[in-house]
Amino acid sequence: MRRSHTRRRFLEGTAAAGLLATAGCLSKIGNAETNAATGETGAYTPASEIEPPESVDEWLDTANGYTGDRVRDGIGSPAEVQVGHEYEDDGLGFAPVVIEVPPKTVVHWDWTGHGGQHNVVALDGTFDSGRTNAQSGTGYHYFFEETGTYPYVSEPHRDDGMKGVVVVTEPPSTGYEDVDKWVVHSSNFDGEITDRTDADSASITVGAEGNGGSLAFAPVVLRITPDTTVTWEWSDQAGPANVSFKNADIKSGGPTPDPETTFEHTFEETGIYRYSSLPHESLGMRGAIIVEE
Repeated sequence: MRRSHTRRRFLEGTAAAGLLATAGCLSKIGNAETNAATGETGAYTPASEIEPPESVDEWLDTANGYTGDRVRDGIGSPAEVQVGHEYEDDGLGFAPVVIEVPPKTVVHWDWTGHGGQHNVVALDGTFDSGRTNAQSGTGYHYFFEETGTYPYVSEPHRDDGMKGVVVVTEPPSTGYEDVDKWVVHSSNFDGEITDRTDADSASITVGAEGNGGSLAFAPVVLRITPDTTVTWEWSDQAGPANVSFKNADIKSGGPTPDPETTFEHTFEETGIYRYSSLPHESLGMRGAIIVEE
């Protein structure tokens, strides 16, 4: 993170950042927020007094709800983060904890109304939603122009693990536009294509680690030649999952968690074949087969 550019980034983004506060009137006294409606006051450590972490990964170890995954969002639309997500019924979390977006993306933070007073403040000063608020319907947004890693906190609950990170980077790409659009939200997609064009058969794991649990296919993208048989094999960690193709009459059947389950199909025609596990398609449990001569 280049801290020398912090002030410039802040000035460039100020016009695109905004806070929409609803209900409760807030007043700020020193390092405490007082809600005029309830009279509740709580001290907190301002983000300006917190040193940005040397290792973001280590810093995230104590973030509520962090599983090691990042959610890729903002592809063609604004990205969204919940403020006050209840990971342990306390409302002291961001969801997702780590969000990855491309440059020139607007990220919206939306208050759930859980967990008391919250704000959204970057440790390097890049963005700051201002006074804390506890009301559902509160919103804040920031326009990210530059690539970088931006750790942030809710100041009143920073020591309780209410931490998040925005990663601004170009999304991974295979060079196949239809493939990239389909699998870009899979957290274990890194732009790599597993090539099995020299084999008569290939296998894919159902229930690989990813998308917040064992909710991924591995490999995500497979390239084969015509007349190759692909076998999907359920892992021991797989939840109820299936294999269902878009625009092709290929389907394994209803979702099942049975680790003994397998499904196979022989691809005879060239083309790009996209599929998902229907119960988890919106979470990113998607894959693609590229069949080429």
